[in-house]
Amino acid sequence: MTFREILKMGDPRLLRIARPVTDFDTDALHLLVSDMFYTMQSVNGAGLAAPQIGEDWQVVIFGSDQINPRYPDAPVVPRTVLVNPVITPLGDEEVSDWEGCLSVPGLRGMVPRFSRIRYTGFDQYGDAIDRTVEGFHARVVQHECDHLIGKLYPMRIRDFSQFGYTEVLFPGLDAADD
Repeated sequence: MTFREILKMGDPRLLRIARPVTDFDTDALHLLVSDMFYTMQSVNGAGLAAPQIGEDWQVVIFGSDQINPRYPDAPVVPRTVLVNPVITPLGDEEVSDWEGCLSVPGLRGMVPRFSRIRYTGFDQYGDAIDRTVEGFHARVVQHECDHLIGKLYPMRIRDFSQFGYTEVLFPGLDAADD
């Protein structure tokens, strides 16, 4: 496991479209996933996409076994490796909530997301994943999958009066790793 540098907003590599994974259960894919989990956990992330560490593959990870200190009121989301994801909104209902991003450190914004989604894809072994989720879990998946199409959450903000520095918006919340 190696800590990988997380690219910051402004780096053009974050705007690229990721390529689908074609070879599963390989040493290279397992190493990438291991590095991603280690990196995400080291900075208290809720998720991480391969493009955030400069890898142009359709791989996202998310979740933890405990409450995340950056999102203390959010429910626990199961640890998941999701490769070649496809998201299907289940209805038109959107919910706006605060988001941060490891590639946009120190800032938070109010972002609308579909409230219920179905996501499909594969794990790193090539086994199929098919889940229907809502709430924070749905938000995290949509946020991470946006990275695979070159989108960062500020691109989804509709009202920039609800975008700013975490330390100003949420005094006392540890924004060091936001």
